[in-house]
Amino acid sequence: MKFFNIEKTSEGKARAGEITTDHGKIQTPIFMPVGTVASVKTVHQRELKEDIKAQIILGNTYHLYLRPAMDTMEQAGGLHKFMNWDLPILTDSGGFQVFSLSKSRKMSEEGVKFKSHIDGSYHMFTPEKSMEIQRQIGADIFMAFDECVAYPSGYNEVKASMEMTHRWLKRCIDWNEANPELYGHKQRFFPIVQGSTYSDLRKISAEVISEAGAEGNAIGGLSVGEPEEELYRITDEVTDILPKEKPRYLMGVGTPWNILESIGLGIDMMDCVMPTRNARNAMLFTWQGVMNMKNEKWKQDFSPLDEFGTSYVDREYSKAYLRHLFVSKEYLAKQIASVHNLAFYLDLVKVAREHIVAGDFYEWKKSIVPVLKQRL
Repeated sequence: MKFFNIEKTSEGKARAGEITTDHGKIQTPIFMPVGTVASVKTVHQRELKEDIKAQIILGNTYHLYLRPAMDTMEQAGGLHKFMNWDLPILTDSGGFQVFSLSKSRKMSEEGVKFKSHIDGSYHMFTPEKSMEIQRQIGADIFMAFDECVAYPSGYNEVKASMEMTHRWLKRCIDWNEANPELYGHKQRFFPIVQGSTYSDLRKISAEVISEAGAEGNAIGGLSVGEPEEELYRITDEVTDILPKEKPRYLMGVGTPWNILESIGLGIDMMDCVMPTRNARNAMLFTWQGVMNMKNEKWKQDFSPLDEFGTSYVDREYSKAYLRHLFVSKEYLAKQIASVHNLAFYLDLVKVAREHIVAGDFYEWKKSIVPVLKQRL
């Protein structure tokens, strides 16, 4: 069974492919909803599958390790069974969350000691520990333990961090080779390219990661505050080096236009909390532009929420009703908006894929990106 198959390449770097896991196939390019603590916030698993059409979701190693903890996870038979999700899952390594706890962590060559944000207890993540936890979670795709530096950071700091990420990668690989899967399905391992916005460091990291020979590769340390043009420049440089025959995952990206631009640069997989986080703050993404649902202009607009939307909420609720729910601080507002935004993101990558297959992706992207950015 081939893990990744490229079905069509465009005139540039964009490509349409298919990833095959033991929990199902994934049509690429794909957007992956983030289910941090075994839940995509405010959204039922049934909605994810039937209305949003998610093909793969994310779980977070740091958060799942702290709650419900790994004894519960193993007793349940892994994350798929625990949350009743029978499609593919990807887990991050916990590295980004640990390093974001800058005031309550201590890093060494061995790993990172950190204080739980829940109860203040101390814990240690090493490359081996991250691999062990991700085995216990049982995701179909799991990530190497890496260090993600803040933006901006000095050259020498980024270089030292990248080199440690590479040393940690070898420890991850060694642990994985010595410890088989727990739940009877195959887990695929992705290492992560680092190097911030320094082209020479990104080139070195991309070459080291390529030589690791993993089944897929990720690009980390972007979408952390750098200008959009830097995000695109580094992504373009790294995808020139990473193996073409393997899937490429750009971590933590982003807006609808970020997603289309990244697909154009040869990215196959993306994730971001933006569709759900912005939804909870009344921001809707649509094919016609961005809507702030608290605006007065929607107060008596009884037209469907989104006439071009693909989910049931777009047909069943009006703009006026959703505005009313937000103004009234009703929980249902966040649920409706989250389902809408996630369905839009999945529709976005589906339509992008159709244009790659049709051969007019770049022409279409150029015309649609300015529309997506409009404020309605």
